[in-house]
Amino acid sequence: MTPEIRKIVTYQEDILIEGFKAAATPWRMCAVAAVLTNPWAGRFVSDLKPEIMAFGPILGAELTARITEICGGGDQIEAFGKSAVVGLDGEIEHASGLIHTLRFGNHFREAVQATSYLAFTNTRGAANAPIQIPLMDKHDAGRRSHYLTVHFSIPDAPRADEVVVALGAATSGRPHHRIGDRYQDLKDLGHDLDNPAAI
Repeated sequence: MTPEIRKIVTYQEDILIEGFKAAATPWRMCAVAAVLTNPWAGRFVSDLKPEIMAFGPILGAELTARITEICGGGDQIEAFGKSAVVGLDGEIEHASGLIHTLRFGNHFREAVQATSYLAFTNTRGAANAPIQIPLMDKHDAGRRSHYLTVHFSIPDAPRADEVVVALGAATSGRPHHRIGDRYQDLKDLGHDLDNPAAI
């Protein structure tokens, strides 16, 4: 059992000027997306596991190889995330199922030697629906300089019976970061740094 991939799309932007000021070092944000047939489209399937187990490793390996190449290697990636958009004949559960499995995400996490989890979105939409991939630091979920979003769309995808599965990455955080980090907020509020209720 293998995913039926119609096409793979890459998106890349190199930011040279941000906020009317040149970046000290140009930074790259990019994404790689696979457009594939939704194996569950148009029907209710109680057990999604067979396809998740089969598709996850294939999609994870292929998209990871491509996105790390765009960025010049996994060590160049500082922020990362994932996303899926299911077509109108599918459920949000279908988008979730294909990206919320370690068999998919761990390919990317291992390639960039990450210790944090992958930020994510899973949505439903028609062709040309916005694909938004939230990013965060691959080691530190509280490092706000790396809270970014890769935003793009594919004019002919997803079709009603398709899913778009994507990975996103950035080679640095925002170049003129100056809003502080989560840890300073916690300290200012008198909370412990490990406070699970704090956002």
